Amino acid sequence: MHDIRAIRENPQAFDAALGRRGLSSVSSEILALDEARRAKIQAAEEAQAEQNRASKEVGAAKAKGDDAEFERLRALVAEKKAEVARLNDEAKAEDQRLRDMLLGIPNLPYDDVPDGADEADNVELKRWGSPRNFSFTPKEHYEIAGIAPGLDFEAAAKLSGSRFVVLKGAAARLHRALAQFMLDLHVEEHGLLETATPVLVREEMMVGTGQLPKFGEDSYQTTTGWWLIPTAEVTLTNLVNGEIVEEATLPRRYVAHTQCFRSEAGSAGRDTAGMLRQHQFEKVEMVSVTTPETSAAEHERMTRCAEAVLEKLELPYRRVVLCTGDLGAGMRKTHDLEVWLPGQDAYREISSVSVAGDYQARRMNARYRPDGGGKPEFVHTLNGSGLAVGRTLIAVVENGQQEDGSVALPAALHPYLRGATRISAEGVLV
Repeated sequence: MHDIRAIRENPQAFDAALGRRGLSSVSSEILALDEARRAKIQAAEEAQAEQNRASKEVGAAKAKGDDAEFERLRALVAEKKAEVARLNDEAKAEDQRLRDMLLGIPNLPYDDVPDGADEADNVELKRWGSPRNFSFTPKEHYEIAGIAPGLDFEAAAKLSGSRFVVLKGAAARLHRALAQFMLDLHVEEHGLLETATPVLVREEMMVGTGQLPKFGEDSYQTTTGWWLIPTAEVTLTNLVNGEIVEEATLPRRYVAHTQCFRSEAGSAGRDTAGMLRQHQFEKVEMVSVTTPETSAAEHERMTRCAEAVLEKLELPYRRVVLCTGDLGAGMRKTHDLEVWLPGQDAYREISSVSVAGDYQARRMNARYRPDGGGKPEFVHTLNGSGLAVGRTLIAVVENGQQEDGSVALPAALHPYLRGATRISAEGVLV
């Protein structure tokens, strides 16, 4: 959601920023709607003033016994009342058209976001760790002897169809341990507030964080109207929906472990093997609510929180900043963390950490009251994966695989597995 006043003041800058995303100019259309809306409001106010004047004069005409003037004024009052109602309805319709248009326009990238057409133009910022040198050809996660029995894609297909998995035995235990490890790290070392939220939300919550109205095909809606969350970004961010919070309570830093649901409508044919891209998966999500002055620093802090998970799990990764052509519609800047997957011989995304500025806050009407007093201002919101649990499992087993089919597990997970240090080639934690 965009500030109409900012568009009025500098339409050229607005169009230029959208142009960096490869989009056409829209400010003239927006301003035409805005002008029509404001004209209807002004006309309604003028008609209301005429109605009020005539209403006052009706009594005077009655007192004078001027029946003709009385009837004329009474008819004028009725006429103006109907005109006010009509103009208010038309203004409301223009306002809704303007709102619908603004809701469908993506966020404006920050000036320091690199220009580019797609993911090939993303810019690498750093690397951590070195990919392991294998004495054998590393396999993908679903081919590793010790983990393959715990990934039952056939059972999942019978239950639910493609792009689901049933986890069993050591794989299920490792998956649970990873989620617990991430939560503990974020709560105990990073100071995030652990939060448990629903996975079913009202439609306005999806509008608030930008999944609707434009990207409904990427999510699932129930027959009762609820939406299944694609990530806990939706629930955690909307905790401040419609609120005016005190600046002293910011930043608010949340973390939640939830099931997530995505139709993957825009990724047909991609990553169909294994459990890299699923309709249902689990994620540990981070959300921060901040002031505009602190959101840039908060973005870096959140990125480091996600990186800390990978570093403690001894997983090589790289940080990239997304270019304008790969940037999510609701975000102003995004850091992607890509973990090394030896089975694919490639870095693959495992976390996106993004700052939305006040884009989501305007959609949610989420504001804060400055410490020094004054008019409430819109908060800034940020979100990031800390991390996607299934993809982290893939990275752990692929990087820890041994030639005999067993898997060596990172030391950070040993306490969460009752001291087990590896998964045997037979699929048992030992």
